[in-house]
Amino acid sequence: MENLSPQEMICFALYSSAQAMQQAYKPLLAPLKLTYPQYIVLMALWSQDDVTVGQLGRQVMLETNTLTPLLKRLESKGLVTRQRSATDERVVRICLTQAGREMQAAAKQVAQCFFAQTDLDQDQATQLRDQIVRLRENLRGSPKDQS
Repeated sequence: MENLSPQEMICFALYSSAQAMQQAYKPLLAPLKLTYPQYIVLMALWSQDDVTVGQLGRQVMLETNTLTPLLKRLESKGLVTRQRSATDERVVRICLTQAGREMQAAAKQVAQCFFAQTDLDQDQATQLRDQIVRLRENLRGSPKDQS
C-alpha cells in the first residue's frame, strides 16, 4: 500500500470529523454550560438513570480516571449525585438530580440543532451511524470474532 496523505485515510476522516462535531456542539452547549463529554454522559443518564460508574463508563466508552472528574464537575453543577454503595464502598452509583432531569428538555433542542447542521436526512444519518458502529466493532474485535 502506498503512503497516503491524511486526507486519504479513514482514520483521519474520522478523527477530523469528531473534532468538527465537538466544535459544532460547543456553541449549542454553551447556554447549558456543558462540555461535549458532559453532554454525552447526561445523554446516557437520561436513557438509564441510577447506574454505577463502571456501567456508565462502558456505555460512554470512558475510563474511570476520565469519567470521575467529569462526574465531579456535573455534581458541583447540581446535575448528578454520586453515592457509594452501602454494601460495597468500591461501587459508586450515579443518579440525576431534579435539575439534571429538567435539563433534558433543553438538551433536546441541542440535538435537533446539531442534526440540522449535518444536512443528512434521517435515513442517511442512521446508515452513517451504523457504518461507523460496524467499523468500531470490527476494530475492537467483536465477541463473535473471538471464538
